[in-house]
Amino acid sequence: MSDDIKKYLDGLLQKVSGLYVIQITDRDGVPLLRVSQEKNVDFALMPSFIPTFTTACDQASKLGLGKNKTIISMYSNYQVVQMNKLPLILTFVGAENCNTGHILALEHQVDGYLEDIKLAVTEA
Repeated sequence: MSDDIKKYLDGLLQKVSGLYVIQITDRDGVPLLRVSQEKNVDFALMPSFIPTFTTACDQASKLGLGKNKTIISMYSNYQVVQMNKLPLILTFVGAENCNTGHILALEHQVDGYLEDIKLAVTEA
C-alpha cells in the first residue's frame, strides 16, 4: 500500500506547477512518507519545523473560531502549506508563486489514501 500512496503523491507533485515536496509525518514530526522534486527545500522539513505546526494549530484553535485545520506560511522563495490530519501532518512545500488554492484543493483528494497510514500510526 505504501508504494501506491507514494506513486499517487508523486503524481500530484507532477500535476501542481511549482510544488516541490509532499511529506506525511506524525504529530511529533517523524517522517512517514516523502516525495520530492530535485529542488532542495530541507529547511521546511527540519525536525523542529513540523512540531511547531502542531503547537501553532493548538494556539490558533484557542482564538474561538473553531479547530484550526491548515496553516499557510509564505517566505521569500517558498510557501509551506501544512494540513492537520490527526494523527498525521501533511506538508506541501512549493515555490513562492505556486498556486496555493490548487494545493488546498488537494486536501480532500488525499484523504482516502491517508486512512491506512492513520490506522498504522494509531496502532503503534
